[in-house]
Amino acid sequence: MKSKCVNVTGYYDDKLSAERLLRCYEIAPPRVKQYLEAEIDYVLQKIRPGDLVIELGCGYGRVLRRLVSKARLVIGVDTSLASLLLAQQMLHGVSNCQLIKMNALHLAFCDRTFDLVACIQNGISAFHVNQKELIRESIRVTRPGGTVLFSSYSDKFWDDRLEWFRLQSDAGLLGEIDPEKTGDGVIVCKDGFTGTTVRPEQFRSLTAGLNVDARLVEIDKSSLFWEIIPADTSACS
Repeated sequence: MKSKCVNVTGYYDDKLSAERLLRCYEIAPPRVKQYLEAEIDYVLQKIRPGDLVIELGCGYGRVLRRLVSKARLVIGVDTSLASLLLAQQMLHGVSNCQLIKMNALHLAFCDRTFDLVACIQNGISAFHVNQKELIRESIRVTRPGGTVLFSSYSDKFWDDRLEWFRLQSDAGLLGEIDPEKTGDGVIVCKDGFTGTTVRPEQFRSLTAGLNVDARLVEIDKSSLFWEIIPADTSACS
């Protein structure tokens, strides 16, 4: 599996990578840490011991450290070299994990490679790419009967999410939150950061017409998981 590196600049590459990204999770309040654990636990439930798994937007390896305990092999991809170098340190000595600098919209893997593709903690919005193409590319590299998992925030989690982002802003990790533009699932900072969500009707629209089975699951009153099972990935090549 040889990577094709695609250089994409963005907020998470330039301003919120590596140690700064790690700090965001360190200062998360208890309710947010519960949400983060609930997302990982849900992904772990879907992994079998022999599975080949890829995480899109792996950052500094926060989720990978848990996935390697269950999967045969886990690939972590991200566009931030700084985050990947920190992940390399975090995963030192772990033999069943590979880290690759790669754009999730252009995965350099053959069709039907993975048993599970995971893009959690609202990566589908945080990447700021064409969401339908991201889903199609994820389906392409997933074997028929495998699983693709995308998550976004539940509206029920808005107050806790906003509190967490305010803490990040106060710590200088994000810009000042713009109160006039923030609301209804969207967080906007004055330095250009924007955090959106994908709601149920949007998830359904994004997979309409694809040859997949899909269902929406809410967990922990904090996350919406769109679980996609490809029937025939050749239609998405």
